[in-house]
Amino acid sequence: MVTRPAPVVAVRFDGGALRALDQTLLPWEERELVLDSAAAVAEAIKRLAIRGAPLIGVAAAYAVVVELQRDPTEAALDRARQVLREARPTAANLAYAVDRVHGAATGQNQLATAALEEAQAIEAEELEASDKMAAAGAELLSGARRLLTHCNTGALAAPGRGTALAVIAELAAREGIETVFATESRPLLQGARLTVWELRRLELPHALIVDSAAAGLIAAGGVDAVVVGCDRVAANGDVANKVGTYGLALAAREARIPFVVTGPTSTIDAGCRSGSEITIEERDPEEVRGAASAQLTISDTSCRNPAFDVTPARMVTALVTERGIARPVDGPTVRAVVGGP
Repeated sequence: MVTRPAPVVAVRFDGGALRALDQTLLPWEERELVLDSAAAVAEAIKRLAIRGAPLIGVAAAYAVVVELQRDPTEAALDRARQVLREARPTAANLAYAVDRVHGAATGQNQLATAALEEAQAIEAEELEASDKMAAAGAELLSGARRLLTHCNTGALAAPGRGTALAVIAELAAREGIETVFATESRPLLQGARLTVWELRRLELPHALIVDSAAAGLIAAGGVDAVVVGCDRVAANGDVANKVGTYGLALAAREARIPFVVTGPTSTIDAGCRSGSEITIEERDPEEVRGAASAQLTISDTSCRNPAFDVTPARMVTALVTERGIARPVDGPTVRAVVGGP
């Protein structure tokens, strides 16, 4: 039997506050934040101290509880919902989790208790989803030995073992792998900082590449499959994910290798008809002008900084969820997994 390392616990509710590993400091420093209000959690999400679509959903769910413990009123419940939903616009899980907790607590005599029960249920569902996605994805990719992944999709991005990185780790445990190629994931280097940190903890063979090297590596036959996560999936199967994902999908299609997206059904937005309706977050241009405290260009250079892009459903080989695999990825197959058992 293969021994799997215990996953990182990136956020945890201690009964009075939300404690979160500050991901902006990794891999150089491991520091836990203590967040005692919905506003504090929202700010941590905005600055990416807490990140990853499923993880920010769970964090936001507990943030409502924290706020209600401070002020157990319907007004506080509504305020918490508003401030948290505005923290980041693209990831579907945040609004999904906050709305669930808000709905469960509204009208209850013990608002904080009702909110806590719902937040705990959401976390338990995401933990179970991680294991199910890992198993389904590993079976789907059986035989692949050289995997390429983008951004960070491990335990720092989702409760449990993560999403796409959980699939890779499960495949490695079952069959062994040759290597995981991790992109730097500019501009904030989530791959270089976070994915490499997780791959080292998991003791998986890996190599870091610059983002612009990925397409050439795929074209040269150096990759068996591309495995990524997702921040929002539209009803027709279009996928919003870390900027740069679309380019990887194009390269994978040209090379005729699998391009697999992994995410829980909480990331699927049935009310969003297609990728054209997904709001793409634009972040501070300063993130592009510098990296890891180093200035990369002239200080007043005009920059664009979209945090995500959209990959059309037709370019996705399979969408792996905890309720099954959508393949081919389109409206009917996405509806099937959302409505699954």
